[in-house]
Amino acid sequence: MRIGTLIEKNTRPFFSLEFFPPADDAQLPSFFETVESLKTLNPLFASITYGAGGSKQDRTVSVAAELAKRGLTTMVHLTCVGADPGRIENFLGQLADAGIENVLALRGDAPRDMQWDWSTGHFRHASDLVSFIRKVRPSFSLGVAAYPTPHPESASYADDRAFTARKMLSGADFAVTQLFFDVREYAALVGDLRARGVTAPVIPGVLTIRSFASFKRVLSLSGASIPAKLWLSLEEADKKGGEAAVREAGLAFAVLQIRQLLDCGAPGIHLYTLNKADLCLEIAKNVKLS
Repeated sequence: MRIGTLIEKNTRPFFSLEFFPPADDAQLPSFFETVESLKTLNPLFASITYGAGGSKQDRTVSVAAELAKRGLTTMVHLTCVGADPGRIENFLGQLADAGIENVLALRGDAPRDMQWDWSTGHFRHASDLVSFIRKVRPSFSLGVAAYPTPHPESASYADDRAFTARKMLSGADFAVTQLFFDVREYAALVGDLRARGVTAPVIPGVLTIRSFASFKRVLSLSGASIPAKLWLSLEEADKKGGEAAVREAGLAFAVLQIRQLLDCGAPGIHLYTLNKADLCLEIAKNVKLS
């Protein structure tokens, strides 16, 4: 099923889920146990990350295919950094053969081990990838990433919003946001996109905070900003009660954030699961969407 169509037909807020492919086969049984636990949330869709430069491409396809067999509408992340049209088209063919017709089209990050020139190559921006997929696989449903706070490489909010609008207007059915922690930033993003003629839904992504150490690691990878009040509250919780206290503080924050997002019109909530079920289930129980 096409995610764009599912969102159009859906009449109430929903959860969607993001997973990353396990590093090796030994982790697959526990991973699929997590998936089965989270199926109780009746997610509208589940997305599978792609890995830097497509480094986990085969595992991404196999895991996504298994999720589809288990009854989940599945979306696969696809980065275009360093890719050529032939490779992208071949990958899309693998997805179609597996019964998957949903892609989150991303530019991707430059390889860390080499000098990178974004002015070269066939795909320079995610909008190029969206346009290409629209031509070769017109039946696919396409999502893109959106940043409530600017992408780290953007010079300004205005530039970032213009880039986001361009890739959405290139043929995207919806957007999923990167991590953010201030609901006002999401509302401002959506308002700006609507003013630029973008009508496609924007699904906010919410992080499950499990520990202060893992939270800092995720922030360093994503480049997301964090309100000082939240940082100080998590830091204080870590000092007083360690991981358990941070988990409780993170849970309370996520529930409040989701309620505020739904109040300002978010169509659903995309949970960054970190391949763990327990905290996602608690969040859902407190929000009472399921």
